Amino acid sequence: MQKKLTLSIEEDLVRFAHEFSKKTKQSISRMFAQYLKNLKQQHAPPGLSERTVNLYGVFSDKPIPFKKELRKHFHEKDNR
Repeated sequence: MQKKLTLSIEEDLVRFAHEFSKKTKQSISRMFAQYLKNLKQQHAPPGLSERTVNLYGVFSDKPIPFKKELRKHFHEKDNR
């Protein structure tokens, strides 16, 4: 889901962003999003794929299920 973000930055950076946006034919939103994605990758725990990084902390609110429970749930879904 996309959300809007309002930034307050120096005027010369705004001008640069507009010029660079026209030059590269991409929106400022897209440039900023790409910048943040790169930062996120740089600060991710080493050796983890992007998919794993996105799952990081999924079980923080509840205990990790046992392997047998996960297999049972997986096979139940598969047989439906």
